[in-house]
Amino acid sequence: MTKGPEAFRTISEAADEVGVAPHVLRFWETRFSVIRPMKRAGGRRFYRPQDVALLQSLRTLLHDHGRSIRDVQQVCRREGVKALHALAGPIAAAPEAGIALAVEPQQVAPKPIQPALDEGGRTRLAAARQDLIAIKLRLDALLAG
Repeated sequence: MTKGPEAFRTISEAADEVGVAPHVLRFWETRFSVIRPMKRAGGRRFYRPQDVALLQSLRTLLHDHGRSIRDVQQVCRREGVKALHALAGPIAAAPEAGIALAVEPQQVAPKPIQPALDEGGRTRLAAARQDLIAIKLRLDALLAG
């Protein structure tokens, strides 16, 4: 038996719907104050449809777009939850869920993840990359031998 679109979800159901493990949702609660599932006696969490939509946006920003937790926290503090949904793009929520938070991509200009580097910055970044590759090769050789 499947739940209705407005039914609350347990942490396991919400985690399955979002595509992460339940412990990730508990961790996100410690990092994002906007995640506030209902808690019943014994501390059992229940997620509303809008909570699940928010979690899907967070997952998209953190996992798919590669944004850092700090970056997403700052966006949330400065611009609110709607900005998180907008940055995440259209949400792949089931149509029967009745969640209308998807935003057309052209409505929000994507923010660069990092500022553009000048020539000196690119040179330093390339040198640091080469150093890391050399260190990795040495570590691989040590572990193999």
